[in-house]
Formats: sequence, structure tokens, C-alpha cells
Amino acid sequence: MNFENIRYEEADGIAEITICRPEKRNALTARMFTDLRQCWDKFAHGDARVAILKSCDDKVFSAGADLKDPPELFWHAVPEFGFRCDKPIIAAISGKAIGAGLVLAMMCDFIVLTEDAELIYPEAKIGVAKGAVSALAKRGALRVVQEMILLGDPIAARRAYDCGMVNRLVPAGTHVAEAQRMARRLADNAPLVIAMLKRMSLDAVGDTPIQTLFDVTRKVDTVMNSEDAANALDAFRNKRPPVFRGR
Repeated sequence: MNFENIRYEEADGIAEITICRPEKRNALTARMFTDLRQCWDKFAHGDARVAILKSCDDKVFSAGADLKDPPELFWHAVPEFGFRCDKPIIAAISGKAIGAGLVLAMMCDFIVLTEDAELIYPEAKIGVAKGAVSALAKRGALRVVQEMILLGDPIAARRAYDCGMVNRLVPAGTHVAEAQRMARRLADNAPLVIAMLKRMSLDAVGDTPIQTLFDVTRKVDTVMNSEDAANALDAFRNKRPPVFRGR
């Protein structure tokens, strides 16, 4: 499965999803998030046991949302925002991870970071934000997360590793190989145990308010965009009893 700027490859129980728009520093458009969601759905419902999210450009994981094509529904393609998947997901980051790209990566289960990488959330300086980054308060040390999102200062790779925001700190150019090694070990473990423990761990931590908002929105949208809802409105307009099919 390959789209213009998102690639999906699967082999030996491991899926690799690659963001590839290097001419725009991997800035994420609405179309890219739609395509990314299709990749996540394929992974979640397919045979692969682990996914790796990576970039085709070692200089930048992602420059964040493309403000010329704002992805209003970006959260649909962010783990634990728009969908729940009990299979493990690893983000392999090199260079700069900025804004929406940072949130996307940090909501994965494991993070592999190169020593020269930087985590950047500049929205407090820009003056535009949707609040999704607040979920990172449960993905890293609170004071460091607040420094990153309120001051807008870059967080260096070493500091992110030392305060527990990431799992592995590796030399430049080795992040994908390290993520692949982790993925192989995860894929070889018992999938039912992995799925159970991942979900129980996330449930123990609990959702943040922004996750609850996304979850409620997703549930309401499922009902309002359903065949039953369309049938009910048509029945009302035509003064006939609705027929519900549960879809």
C-alpha cells in the first residue's frame, strides 16, 4: 500500500510506515493524515504484529502540520486519539520532530531517537494550537513537557532520554535498525500477552481530557454518519417509520 507521501510495507510480522515528503520537510497535509489512517487500519486488522513509524529523511522526522493545507482531522490518524490499537507501535526519529509530527510520534508506544535529534513544539510562539499536545503530559516528565510546549524550546535528544520521554538513544543513522531490532523481539513474543499488557498499561495511566474529547467525538460521528442516521432523517422527512439496521 503506497500513497503519494505515505508508504506502507509489511514483512515477517513487521509493518513499516514511512512519511516521505522531503521537499517540504515532511510537513503533514490533510491527505497525508487520511492516507496514514488507512495504513494504521491495515496494520491493526492485518497479520503484522508490530509497526514502525519512520521518515524517509534523516534530517527531519516531520516539520509538523502543513499550514497551507491544515489537517483539521489530523487526530484521526494519531494512536490513542482517533483509534485504539493493542499492537505495539515504534516511532523511529531522526532530526527534528516538530508540532503535529512530534505529537504523532510521541503517542506511539516506543520511541527510538538519534543523538542529534530534537523535539520541538512551537505553537505557543506561533499563537495557534488545538490542545492535542497536552496528552504528552502522560508520555514524559511533566516539567520537561511543559518547558517544551509552553516555552517552545527544543528538547535535545539526551535530555529527552534521561527524563524518560524516549526508550532508546542511538547514533545518527542507526534509529531504523534499532527500531527493527525492537520490532523483531516484540513480534516474536506472545501476541495475546502483548496486546493485553499494552491495553492494561494504558488503561492504568488513563486518558487525558483531550483524548476523552476525541473519543466522544469519534463515537458521535460514528452514529451521525451511519446508514441508520441517514435513514432516520429520510423517514422523518417522508413521514414514515424508520428501519434500523445497526450500520
